[in-house]
Amino acid sequence: MTQPTEPQGGPTGPGPSDTHPGWASASTGPSAAPAGGKDPGSRSLWAAGGTMFAGVLMGVAGIVGALQGIAAIADDDVYTRIGDYVFSFDLTTWGWIHLLLGIVIAVAGFGIIKGQDWARGAGIGLAALYIVEYFLFLPYAPVWSVIAIAMGVFVIWALATDSSSSA
Repeated sequence: MTQPTEPQGGPTGPGPSDTHPGWASASTGPSAAPAGGKDPGSRSLWAAGGTMFAGVLMGVAGIVGALQGIAAIADDDVYTRIGDYVFSFDLTTWGWIHLLLGIVIAVAGFGIIKGQDWARGAGIGLAALYIVEYFLFLPYAPVWSVIAIAMGVFVIWALATDSSSSA
C-alpha cells in the first residue's frame, strides 16, 4: 500500500476520509498522539511546569532561609550542633549566610516565575550554591538539610531541562 502524495481533500486541506488507521492524523486533538501514547510537546509542557514549580520552590526556600538566618542572628541558641564535623561556623555567621543567600534565591525564584531569561541561569548557579550551603549546614539541621539538598537538585534539573523559553 502506498501513501498518497497529495491530500485527498484537495488544496484546502484534508477531507473527512483522509485518515487511515496506520497513518498519523493531521488533526491537533488528543488523537494526534503517536502510537507510543506520548505527545512530542508533552515533554516541554512537563519541563515548563517543572520550571514554574522550581521558581516557587526557590521563592519559598529563599524566604524560609532568610527567616532561618534572622532566627540564627537573633539568638545563637536556636540551633544545636549534632555530632562533630570537620567544617564548622559560628551560628551568627550561618545566620548571615542564610539571610543573604535566602534573599538572593527568593529574588531569582520570583524572576523564574515571571519568565525572566537571566533568572534561569542564575537559578541553576544559586541552586548549586544552596546545595553546598545545606551540605555544610548538616550538623545543625540534618533532616531539613537533606530535604533542602533534594529540592536544590530538583531545581537544577527543572531549570536545565526546560527549553521552552528563549535563550
